[in-house]
Amino acid sequence: MKYTSAQALQAKKGILLVNLGSPRSTSVADVREYLDEFLMDEKVIDYPWFLRSLLVQGIILNTRPKKSAAAYQTVWTPEGSPLIVLTEKIKQKLAPLVDVPVEIGMRYAEPSIETGLAKLQAQGVNEVVIFPLYPQYAMSTTETVIDKAEEVRKKTFPEMKITYVDPFYKREIYINALAASIARNLPAEYDALQFSYHGVPERHLYKTDPTNSCKIGSCCFEEDRPSHKFCYRHQCYKTTELVIAKLGIPKEKVIVSFQSRLGKDKWIEPYTDETLETIPAKGIKKLAVACPAFVSDCLETLEEISVEGKEEFLHAGGEEFHYLPCLNDDDEWISVVKQLCEERMQDFYLV
Repeated sequence: MKYTSAQALQAKKGILLVNLGSPRSTSVADVREYLDEFLMDEKVIDYPWFLRSLLVQGIILNTRPKKSAAAYQTVWTPEGSPLIVLTEKIKQKLAPLVDVPVEIGMRYAEPSIETGLAKLQAQGVNEVVIFPLYPQYAMSTTETVIDKAEEVRKKTFPEMKITYVDPFYKREIYINALAASIARNLPAEYDALQFSYHGVPERHLYKTDPTNSCKIGSCCFEEDRPSHKFCYRHQCYKTTELVIAKLGIPKEKVIVSFQSRLGKDKWIEPYTDETLETIPAKGIKKLAVACPAFVSDCLETLEEISVEGKEEFLHAGGEEFHYLPCLNDDDEWISVVKQLCEERMQDFYLV
């Protein structure tokens, strides 16, 4: 959008960093409330409302909150949820490096996207760069953040202008930061490096493809297909390809898998848990695991991978398991966030 000089002078920019979200506490009630909001999102479980409600509120919420609450208790910090604590640390490190206000918002629970935008508005901000903190594009991550932010803007902040940082799964600055982080934490000896990405149902890939040309399989490895802009599976493999090329790790020493599947639907494969249970028999005894779908450590990395995944691997005959932490508040990653936000701010300038 173009602005007059007067409008440009009156504009004040800000940044909203958006992550997934977390329960307010580890109580079963708070976890149930969080899961209700999360799983009832039609971009997460994309069934018609009645079937989604029947599944989530009639089945899942009767059993899962207690188990999830116990899992959250194993990763909770004195300051609270690790995901929110780490996102706040990104904000604290970014704020002195930019000359605009910075706030955080979560797609689910508090601090919400609406809360974050309200804090920016209170500081006079009327042009916001929203940064969905997901390297790869997916219906259940990037897309739902944009949908929610637009819903909130239209309802509560109609005069606010918003632009979004694009998925950055193959940006060189991100690949450099991720590769450097992995290199620092990679053990001296390992038989394989596993990249475990969050899984999504296969149908999500077809739903997010405006070209109707996606065919899950070999096309993920082809170059420059129009569908790749929205193909989560392709983007995961591309991130992996670029990182291992940067590190000089041979392909035969690398595994890609997908975790956290829910229900009996077909999700993108191979599955992380099944992989961890089978690779020791193939001679992989020393394993390192990274989770590049996440930029901040959370329940899915700290408990599902570094605790449950480790147990699965060792029980199957593995000998050494090394979880490699996410980027979190690494200084090089903060520089990436800064550059990507500043690039997107150019949307607001006169052209």
